[in-house]
This record gives sequence, structure tokens and C-alpha cells, in this order.
Amino acid sequence: MVTQPPSIVAGGISWRKTFSAFRHRNYRLFFEGQLVSVIGTWMQQVALSWLVYDISKSAFTLGWVRFLSAIPVTLFTLVGGAMADRFEKRRIVILTESTAMVLAFALAALVYFGVIKIWQIALVGFLDGMTDAFDIPARQSFVIEMVGKDDLMNAIALNSSLFNGARVFGPALAGVLIGIIGLTGCFFVNGLSYLAIVAAYFAMRLPAAAPRAERQPVWHETVEALRYVRSHRAIRAVILLVTIVSLFGWPYSVLMPVFARDVLHVQASGYGYLMAANGVGALFGALTLASVADSVARRVLFYGGLFGFCIMLAVFALSHAYWLSAVALAGSGFFMIIFFATANTAVQTHVPDELRGRVMGIYALAFLGLTPFGSLLAGAIARTTSASFAVSLGAVICLIAGLIVMRLTRTPLPVAQPSPLP
Repeated sequence: MVTQPPSIVAGGISWRKTFSAFRHRNYRLFFEGQLVSVIGTWMQQVALSWLVYDISKSAFTLGWVRFLSAIPVTLFTLVGGAMADRFEKRRIVILTESTAMVLAFALAALVYFGVIKIWQIALVGFLDGMTDAFDIPARQSFVIEMVGKDDLMNAIALNSSLFNGARVFGPALAGVLIGIIGLTGCFFVNGLSYLAIVAAYFAMRLPAAAPRAERQPVWHETVEALRYVRSHRAIRAVILLVTIVSLFGWPYSVLMPVFARDVLHVQASGYGYLMAANGVGALFGALTLASVADSVARRVLFYGGLFGFCIMLAVFALSHAYWLSAVALAGSGFFMIIFFATANTAVQTHVPDELRGRVMGIYALAFLGLTPFGSLLAGAIARTTSASFAVSLGAVICLIAGLIVMRLTRTPLPVAQPSPLP
């Protein structure tokens, strides 16, 4: 059993508050299982990229396989949100995580027997993306059932710290394991890592869910959620800005190798340190948000995170000094997490329970489903102009959009759930 951390105050931050979501047994189980699983996922991503390039010797093939693994979220996450409102969320995530486990073992077997082909990798990636399309809305809307509204932002911030901590540790571990147990071992270890989160879901104690009285066709229910978002000004503003940042701001990560090689003139190790700086900044941003979320206005966190991200991104785009670029990337990771985690919390705490899965499906579409197109757009702009111009333009677009939306929506971001829909 995980005990609650003692209250230690340093510099005005209470570490009891930082980890307040851990007082919920179900969330502790979730966090521990996710920690193991996400590290395994990052290991597989590194090993898979290495495998694709080793077989194809083509950067285009590498990008195409990545696109195929991401596009299912764009196509099916709204359906995934509808399913999250129709069925028990725990059953959905157990099914999706178990499917991902089987796919990881399938990759391990194909590599072990020496029959792996690019089309097989692409197919597995597409099926993995399909599981994400149903997993993400269910998992994100499930968190509030573990911790309640009071600790929701803390839980989301801790989830972000977990993800970014794994982003720093997982690839490094993959680099070591590829040399020791090979690609087959990395895929097999990732398959085993899913057992941790599946076991955690089974071990949770949840109240019996009341069955829904009636069900409409999936498309009708999805349209209902879209109308709800359109009719609520604050939620509409949040999702609009998340969409803009995902399309124009976040794709800077796709151009990172270009900055490392052609702008900063560093090798693979220097590129790795830049990525690590971005992950470390995001990790500290998540922990900071977990500590101060209750004492800082949500609107300040939301727009402060957005504008801080834009400024740091512009500094990175214009920098030709390696140390300054690393600092700017750490800053962009810090502010990006504050922006996205605050947006996620604002949406979840505002929507009625019966709509939460579908609205989180819409949020997932804005947050992740559009990034493949943003990446293609950033690459096209960088090809015709420069990587620096593409990232600078994205930062300016996000900044202007934020200023416009902030001026048009002067009301505070939502903090409480309204009455159920009539």
C-alpha cells in the first residue's frame, strides 16, 4: 500500500498538495500500473523507429508508418468517446490495454522468427492507433471517477509528470536494452508491461454503475456532444485553443532533427539532449501545476501556460546557440504541460457525467487527432521556407489566437459541473 507523503513545505509549496490524488486507492493503482506501461510504450516506440529505418533505410517510410499509427485517433476518437458514455469505462480500458499487449507480443514474435515486413509494422501501428482512439476518451474521463472533482487537476498533472518522466527514462532504457536483449526483447518487455495496468484496473474497487435508461444511435449522441460544446462559450474557447496549438504549435517536435543538424550543428547525442531538456521541462511543469493548482486562478494558468509556451517556442525557433535552444525547449515543455493539463481539467469538471466520454472524445480529437496534419503542414512550410520560419509562424499564430480568445471570453474558466442537460 502506498502511504500518503508527509507534508513538507519548501518555498511555499506543500508536497502533500502535490501528491494529493494519491490519497485515493484507485488512483494509486492506476498511477503505478501506468508508470510501468508507459515506460514500456516509450521503449517500443524507440525500438520500432529503429526497426523501420533498419529495414527500409527511408525517412519517408519512417514518417509514413508514424502517420498510419496516428490517423486512427483522428478518424475514430469521436466514436471512442461515444462508447465511453455507453459502457463501463473500466471494461473499455481493460480491453484496449489487453489488445495493445497482444499487438506488442505479435511484433516480438514476427521479429524473433525473422519474418517482419514493413507492411506488418504499419498494420500493427494502425491497430495500435485504433486502440488509442477508444482508450484515450475512456481513460481520460475515467480519472474523475477515481479521484473526484477536487483532486482532478492534481491527478491530471501527476499523469503528465508520469508521461514525461517516462519520456525521459523510457528511450534511454530502450537504448540499453536494444544492445542487451535486442529488438525482440524490447517488444516482449513492452507486452509484459501492459500486465501492470490491466492488473491495476482489475484491482480497483468501484461502485456499481447505473445503466443508461436509453441509447440513441452513435452519430446522434456524437452530434449531441458537439452541440453541447458549441453552446458553452468557455468550453468552446478551450477546445478551440487546444486545436490551434495542436495544429500550429505542437508540430515543432517533428522538426527537431532539422534544428539539431542544420541549425545547431550537433550530432545524434546533442539531439537526444534537446529532447531530454524538453521532457524535463514538461516534468517540472506537471509537478509545479500539481503543487499550485488550488492557489492560482485557472484562467491565469491556462493563458499563462499558452503565452509562455508561445514565447519559449519563438525563442527556440530564432536561437542559434545550443544552450539557449535547450533552455527554450525546457521552458516550452514546462508551459505546454500547464496549458494542456489546465485545459483538460476545465473541460472535464464542466461537462455533465453523461456527456463526459463524448466531450473527451472531442477534446482528444483536438489534442491528438489533428497533430498528423499539423506535422504535415509544418513540414511543408519548412520545406518551402525554413524550419525556423515554420516554428516561428506557429508560435505567432497560437499567440494571436490566444489574445483574441482571451479578449472575447472574459469569464473565468469553468470550475464546477452545471446541471444535467434537460
